[in-house]
Amino acid sequence: MKKLLMSAAIAVLAFSQVNAQELDGNQTSKGKWLIEVNTGFSGAGQLSLYQHTANTSFGLNSIEGTTIWSVGTEGGYFVMDDLAVKAGLGYTDYDGTSIFSYKLGAKYYVISQIPVQVDLSGASIQDEDDNPLWLGLQGGYAFFLGKNVSIEPGIRYSVSLNEEVTDEGIFEARIGFALHF
Repeated sequence: MKKLLMSAAIAVLAFSQVNAQELDGNQTSKGKWLIEVNTGFSGAGQLSLYQHTANTSFGLNSIEGTTIWSVGTEGGYFVMDDLAVKAGLGYTDYDGTSIFSYKLGAKYYVISQIPVQVDLSGASIQDEDDNPLWLGLQGGYAFFLGKNVSIEPGIRYSVSLNEEVTDEGIFEARIGFALHF
């Protein structure tokens, strides 16, 4: 709950900053680069190994003696105005089990302000023969804090593409922090 309140406060601050600044709209122009760090909030008081796979975000979660932490980042290149091709890497420790994650996809900024992302993500789980593969769909809003920084709250749904591992989808609320250069 603290994370959600902090995220809401950051979003309100970002919105007020955006209204106070005159932007030139060049953050998502062809030839620009994007480096992004995300936080994700999923689940309702439950921890599942597969809920935290293919994760390229930062997080820390502990429930009933089970601790999960993750680190990761994503980067992209704008191949045309408002369209970036992205890749990401991440590492998760799920109560001692190592998970290495990857993500490949595309992110399009509708009217240079509303990011919509489609990606394929997967993971390699320590001591597992079958590993998850996900199709991710994500949308949100980009609050640009000047020419090089944006805060992008949004929602994400990942559909399992490997039913041998899991047939459950994952719904998340996310806050992204991006550098544009």
